[in-house]
Formats: sequence, structure tokens, C-alpha cells
Amino acid sequence: MCAREPRVDAGRLVAEMVPPPRFDSARFATYVPDPGRPGQAEAVTVLSTFAAGLGAAPGTGQGKRRWFGRKPEAAGTAPRGVYLDGGYGVGKTHLLASLWHATPAAPEEKAFGTFVELTNLVGALGFQQTVRTLGGHRLLCIDEFELDDPGDTVLVSSLLSRLVEAGVALAATSNTLPGKLGEGRFAAADFMREIQGLSARFRPLRIDGEDYRHRGLPEAPAPLTTEQVTRAAHATARATGAGAGAASLDDFPALLAHLATVHPSRYGALTEGLRVACFTDVGPVPDQSTALRLVVLADRLYDRAIPVLASGLPFDRLFGEEMLNGGYRKKYFRAISRLTALARDAKSVIAE
Repeated sequence: MCAREPRVDAGRLVAEMVPPPRFDSARFATYVPDPGRPGQAEAVTVLSTFAAGLGAAPGTGQGKRRWFGRKPEAAGTAPRGVYLDGGYGVGKTHLLASLWHATPAAPEEKAFGTFVELTNLVGALGFQQTVRTLGGHRLLCIDEFELDDPGDTVLVSSLLSRLVEAGVALAATSNTLPGKLGEGRFAAADFMREIQGLSARFRPLRIDGEDYRHRGLPEAPAPLTTEQVTRAAHATARATGAGAGAASLDDFPALLAHLATVHPSRYGALTEGLRVACFTDVGPVPDQSTALRLVVLADRLYDRAIPVLASGLPFDRLFGEEMLNGGYRKKYFRAISRLTALARDAKSVIAE
């Protein structure tokens, strides 16, 4: 990846606002609720009804059905959004992608992206053009809504207000802060506070559960040797016939330095075409700016289901105690969870 310097135009950013490849086949029918967590099954029911109520074009009023099973509200005040409230790995992204797929509208009338991707879109298009671009959509899904960046949160809150005025339905997720696990409302109170005047437009759906990425699975695999990682990268390239483009092979410190030269909106393009990502000499992330860039890369690798082979430290030792106890800790825990899952996926690469 260090050799790649992708350029992504604004048009591509908009066109790529669809569920990531990992969730191409995500549907409500393929979501497996935990029998011990009734909120998971309830979320499927509520979201299915919500999707069915979005069949009418914006402005017709037909999309504002009683999908919450309540009496119709005055025009302009009916809830037009849902917030999936829960911890790591309970299937919120699966449900959000299922909602996108189930909404009866053409793909160009629906948008799906992470909070970071949405702020990147505003940066590329400008605020007013983003409003015009997304204002004709039936649905906007925002995954991993960030509650720890006041500036970006205010920007997105303003954007969502304009989109709601245009008749766009909204759906969002965010993760529970690790220090708040076990509290009654997870992150819902924080979310409702940060979106300010939009809070009345959202119904929070609580989704309890354990992280499915680690539910009943063995511990994270131990790191490989540098020789094993290097051999696997070259073997993958030969086996696919795609040459070096099928597998990346990067010295981890050099990769971290390279990420500083690429805008995070291009990290998806940075991983394009990869069948496996290989890192050597993984070590502690030196500072917060670097750590946040790595989080975005981990998200893009996970979205695209790209296995990760690595030598050096295990992924649960990437971030120091100060980071894991700080304001961005939820991002770091998510990155650890996702990179660990991708390291497990890489077992099939080694087997080949």
C-alpha cells in the first residue's frame, strides 16, 4: 500500500455511498438474533416496517407511515429517523445495511456511509452541494456516528437538519463507549444531545448483546513471523495471477507514515483489488493522530473483508493505555475488534 497514491474524485465518493462489500448480502432474513436478547429481534421488526414505509418519493407524505405503530403526528414533526443504540459487534451495521437493501428505492436514491465518509463528502463537495446531492434521496444511513469530535458533529447535525427538511429519512449507529457498558441507555443520551434539534426526529432502538466477532471463538491468533508473512504475500500474488496487486506487503511503521500522506477519504481506494493485506513488524502506534488514521484503514479493510496477516505485536497491543482510556477509546476498541477478526480470516490464506 505504501506504493499507492490514489486519487478519488467527488463523483466517485457519492457513487460509492452504498453498503460495503462485506455487507452486500446483508438482509433482515440473514440477521440471527440472540434468543437471550429480545431487543435484537425487535429491531428487525421495527426496521422492516420502517423500510416498507419509505416506498413513496420524498414530499408525497406517503413515506411517513406509522412505522412505529403510533398515531400520525402533525406534518413536519413525525419521526423520520432511527438510531441503533448498542455496543460493539451486536450487528448494528448488518441491520443498517439490511435497511438500505430493504428500502424500496433505486440505489441512487439511497446513501450509506460512515460518519467519516460523510464529513469527507462535505469536504469534497462543500456544504450546499452536499445538501443538493443528498436532498433527493429517500434514505441516508450513517454508520459509526462519531460523538467525540464537536466540530464535525455540529457540521453533520446541520446537514441532517437540512436533509430532513427535504424529506430524507435517516438511520444511524454509534458505538457504546467502553466505560459506559452496563449503563441503562448506552450512547443514546449522548447521541440525542449532540444532534440537538433533530432528537425528536429519531427513535432509539436498543440492541444488547456480546461482540459476535468474538462470541464463542478462540483467542486472537498469535502473530506470524516476518518470513511467514512475506512468503504468504508472494504466494497469494502467484496463485491469483494478479501479481503484486493481489496482496500488499508493508513494513508497518512505513505504512503508518504513508497514511499521513493520503487523505482518509482515499483509504478505500488504497485497498482496492487486495485479496490479503500483509504487515511486518507491527508495533505500538506512536501518537493519537497516527492511531486515528489507522482506525480508518482498519474500517476500510473490514468493510471489504480483506484478511490481514501480520508479524510483530498482536493487535490488542497496538494502542497504549492512555489511548484506550481516552476520549477516542471507542474507535480503538473497534479497530482492535475488527483487525482481530481479519487476522482470524487470514487463516484460510495460510492454509492455501
